[in-house]
Amino acid sequence: MLQIVQTRTAQADDLLAKLKARGKLTDESILKVVRRILSDVQEEGDKAVIRYTRKFDAPRISVKDLKVTREEFGEAYLEVPSEFIDAITHARTNITEFHKKQLRTSWLSTEDDGVLLGHLIRPLKRVGVCVPSVSQLLVSSLLMSVIPATVAGVEEIAACIAPMRTRDINPYMLVAAGECGIQEVYKCGGAQAVAAMAYGTETLPAVDKIVGPGNLYVQFAKKEVYGHVDIDKLAGPSEVLVIADSTADPDFVAADLISQAEHGPECAAILVTPSQGFAEQVKKSIEFQGARLPRHDQLTQSFENYGAAFIVSDLPEAVAFANAIAPEHLELHLEAPLDWLGEIQNAGAILVGPYSPEAVGDYIAGPNHILPTGTAARYASPLSVDDFLKKTSLISYTKAALEKVTPAVVKLAEVEGLEGHAAAMKIRFEED
Repeated sequence: MLQIVQTRTAQADDLLAKLKARGKLTDESILKVVRRILSDVQEEGDKAVIRYTRKFDAPRISVKDLKVTREEFGEAYLEVPSEFIDAITHARTNITEFHKKQLRTSWLSTEDDGVLLGHLIRPLKRVGVCVPSVSQLLVSSLLMSVIPATVAGVEEIAACIAPMRTRDINPYMLVAAGECGIQEVYKCGGAQAVAAMAYGTETLPAVDKIVGPGNLYVQFAKKEVYGHVDIDKLAGPSEVLVIADSTADPDFVAADLISQAEHGPECAAILVTPSQGFAEQVKKSIEFQGARLPRHDQLTQSFENYGAAFIVSDLPEAVAFANAIAPEHLELHLEAPLDWLGEIQNAGAILVGPYSPEAVGDYIAGPNHILPTGTAARYASPLSVDDFLKKTSLISYTKAALEKVTPAVVKLAEVEGLEGHAAAMKIRFEED
């Protein structure tokens, strides 16, 4: 399953280039389909949303089915075990408490001569969440999308969730939405859901921002509507990079690589270690553990596509390698992992030590698992409360304060050739 390669070789360079290129939005055939869907929904509203939902998800769905009813929420609660609700409650509490720590407040500052400056923080009014639920049931991503918006104070949150062929939404998804306080749920997914939220339809009012993961059709659609509405980020296939030394447990590392690879054949599971022997142990453990899992064939394909163990000369090279890849998830299975935190510059989330697997971060630890992918951790951050807040600058000058700065403003305006700007300053101090 796992390829083992030495760094600074042609094979390693080729594999690294392949890893960095994965998930890029460059498929013209998908873009063409997405643009047609967006155009149709913008022109036809509900009619187009239903047509595409029938085509891709539920053949018998109709406009009257589009919005989930109170009765459907009630029926969903009857179908899920109480243990699931307990788990959702546990996760929701941790995620909420973590994101509350990110809240910021407006501030005002009084400067010389009565100048008042400030930063006003306000939540967005209406947000749309699009979460997969058919090929993969991403209950956790629903929580990670909704809870920061709720903590930020967003008034209206609409969730778009693709229905099953029966026209119903998976009850686990509906209950998760209900437990997060979301009652506005629509039975549509994919590019048609993005279009509906961006442009609005007769049933689904337009939103100000669209967040949530999805396949390439969803990501292309989000990219196309950006500017008409805001989006959180363009999310590529998921990835984990594990830095491990010979003190690490190869079975733990193998299990964590498997947990990433089972997301799909485009996902990357990467080990970086100075120990060839340790890499061989991990490879054997992956084969042993993977053979006993229901997604064995998918795991095999994922590891063949983007699974690799890179052998480096030492830990400083391992860290430099990780910073170059800028992984979504970075696990440190090291004798002294905290000693290396300061050297890590590019990662969406860092999981420290053998008992901090990616799985606990995905579900219940509290930090958001919607993270930058495809090297975007070089400049991007996890989804947070900030993504649902807008900031407005406040400026208030007195006459005395404005008079002091007028010569400087006039000079800068004249250099830029903006005489109107200069005149707007001077007119306030002309006697005639």
